Amino acid sequence: MHSTTPLITTLVGGLVLAFLFGMLANRLRISPLVGYLLAGVLAGPFTPGFVADTNLAPELAELGVILLMFGVGLHFSLKDLMSVKSIAIPGAVAQIIVATLLGMGLSSLLGWPLMSGLVFGLCLSTASTVVLLRALEERQLLDSQRGRIAIGWLIVEDLVMVLALVLLPAMAGVLEKGDASFTLLAWDLLLTIGKVIAFMLLMMIVGRRVIPWILSRSAATGSRELFTLSVLALALGIAFGAVELFDVSFALGAFFAGMVLNESELSHRAAHDTLPLRDAFAVLFFVSVGMLFDPHILIERPFAIIAALIIILFGKSVAAWLLVKALGHSKRTAMTIAVSLAQIGEFSFILAGLGITLNLLSKQGQNLVLAAAILSIMLNPILFTLAERWMKREKNETKEEQDVELVAELPQVPITLCNHALIVGYGRVGRLLYKQLTAEGITVVVVENNRSRIDEMREMGILAIYGNAARPEVMELMRIDCAQWLLLTIPNGYESGEIAITAREKRPDLSIFARAHHDDEVDYLQAHGCNHIVMGEREIAYSLQQAVQRTLPQQQSAFCPLT
Repeated sequence: MHSTTPLITTLVGGLVLAFLFGMLANRLRISPLVGYLLAGVLAGPFTPGFVADTNLAPELAELGVILLMFGVGLHFSLKDLMSVKSIAIPGAVAQIIVATLLGMGLSSLLGWPLMSGLVFGLCLSTASTVVLLRALEERQLLDSQRGRIAIGWLIVEDLVMVLALVLLPAMAGVLEKGDASFTLLAWDLLLTIGKVIAFMLLMMIVGRRVIPWILSRSAATGSRELFTLSVLALALGIAFGAVELFDVSFALGAFFAGMVLNESELSHRAAHDTLPLRDAFAVLFFVSVGMLFDPHILIERPFAIIAALIIILFGKSVAAWLLVKALGHSKRTAMTIAVSLAQIGEFSFILAGLGITLNLLSKQGQNLVLAAAILSIMLNPILFTLAERWMKREKNETKEEQDVELVAELPQVPITLCNHALIVGYGRVGRLLYKQLTAEGITVVVVENNRSRIDEMREMGILAIYGNAARPEVMELMRIDCAQWLLLTIPNGYESGEIAITAREKRPDLSIFARAHHDDEVDYLQAHGCNHIVMGEREIAYSLQQAVQRTLPQQQSAFCPLT
């Protein structure tokens, strides 16, 4: 008879349920986050069947928050924010104020205290980073002007929420003392801000030197395990130190750890190596949040949930629309930003959890936030679809207003260009292949969906097309009808297969080359129209064998007879 293992039971049950419901959500074409949250609801104490350890759930959620915020900091780009600061900063701040006031108005109608209304309003004001990035990525908008504005807007929202996480405990401490005088509140807030500034200075001055040095030393060992361990130790250690030494939150400590790491030359490797663990604990975070949700509120407070949804889906969106239009951008940009923000997610959960801990938010308030989040994440893809249909039918904008950023980013290939090679992807393999083909006198056109690479190629005079090569309109720009070769150098074999299907439909006789990492990718690419497939490991082995053959003396055989 095995002894009870609540940690293992909770981890296994949570991950298995998250996988099953995540697959179901993906099948229904809604965000997997909804599946993870529903898995948590099923594993929670408010539904029959399997019940995970609810005492462990908050600790798993806290660990998930640390790694989630570390990932946010790791991808934080001050350069990207500065490029759209004129709209992202004032727009995001104004939208947060509007949504928070609307949330406070609803809480007032429900009879909640002022501070509960403030926390509730903040929860409704911030969109989910995960949901937004995935929505933009699916629609190939990440590197468009609209996408950069949306991401910059979200970065400002995240920074405001990080500040709220720091200030709320100080405000709660003043209220607990029963003396909410302005002087005492101002002193506590200044003390808290002083600690945060001290922590930030330590990270910027000392962390910028120490963290890259630790990473480079661990990378120099040649051990992937030690390097990954060093990244996790830094993330968790800095987050823990931020709480113990400076009384700031785990979230802020992890965010700054990721932000400082982002400046290291090894940041991409750090992000890549820790991604599986960050994803796993992010899933556990959403499962843990779902475990806290009581579905009975759907019956007990349906009108309150509908009101919260109206604030998220329409109040925030209308405010964002008006702000973007007032700042001089097109209707298409305004619609994209408005729909992108019409949901709430991880920061809302973190704030609601903090509100519960500080006795600033009731359990009913947390359940309202969770219900509104689940429903808004489910409805967000539908809103995107409706917005895209509206944008296709909209005829009132001038030609210059209609998505000028995408027109500018799609340089036209000359109509007379034929018998050329098409390279999809300008990464390391694409760059080498381009140099080799142009050295042979072959005309090459590169297709890339990364804006910075497009800019780089433009400066070098390379014929480049910006966009997703699987889209029909991009295929036309590529002149797939008279190209001689299509070379898919992107590392994702399954994505290459989708491009190959579209290309094969338009040109059945086209020679399509692709790269693969595994045997199953080779089979997939062959089944989807690729007639020349290169697998890295095989080519390395072949090249090494050829190199060995060249070193052998002419008279010596490659194999010596046994004596």
